[in-house]
Amino acid sequence: MNFLVTFSDIFKSSFLENVKEFSVIDTLIGMLFALVIGLFVFLVYKKTFSGVMYSTGFAMALIGLSLVTTLVIMAVTSNVVLSLGMVGALSIVRFRAAIKEPMEIVFLFWSLAAGIVIGAGMIPLAVIGSVIIGVVLILISNRKYRNTPYILIVSCADEKAEENALSLIGQSVDRFLVKSKTVSTAGIELTAEIRIKNEATGFVNRVQDIAGVSEATLVMFNGEYMA
Repeated sequence: MNFLVTFSDIFKSSFLENVKEFSVIDTLIGMLFALVIGLFVFLVYKKTFSGVMYSTGFAMALIGLSLVTTLVIMAVTSNVVLSLGMVGALSIVRFRAAIKEPMEIVFLFWSLAAGIVIGAGMIPLAVIGSVIIGVVLILISNRKYRNTPYILIVSCADEKAEENALSLIGQSVDRFLVKSKTVSTAGIELTAEIRIKNEATGFVNRVQDIAGVSEATLVMFNGEYMA
């Protein structure tokens, strides 16, 4: 019994007959639109980023994700058997990359959705949908909020310094809320969420000048601060 398989046998196999013929021009057009929309997602992410540290690798991955997804969907739609095998193959893939910002999930799904829609041949839907999503995200990111949230950390030597610091803070900001208070042999540490207008942070200098206050730190609150 001869188990050797030649190239002639491969081309005679019915496997290739089950693969739907695809157009090279359609493939190039689809990949081109995937690249353009991937670049658009990349630019919107760069424009609207408001986190602590910008990741160039993640931004570039958005472009690659759009292209790869488009290629996969094109292959899946060409053959039913191949689509079942692709589902099984992708089910064993595990992603371990940590998501640092909640908005990164939006951009990941955006790139995936764009690739799926383009790969399915619905290019106008991908273009119109991407434009709408991009405009909405840019408008939301550029919105000016009435009050900017900050976290103020004040180190006091005693209760008198604490009272004076809280009194000055209450007079200088729109509103504030003490989030935590730590008392130790070294003194008292207060952590308060404050709301200020027009980025007026000069009051921090006056808090520092209060007798008994050794340190005053102001940081922008992004929902991830841990006291």
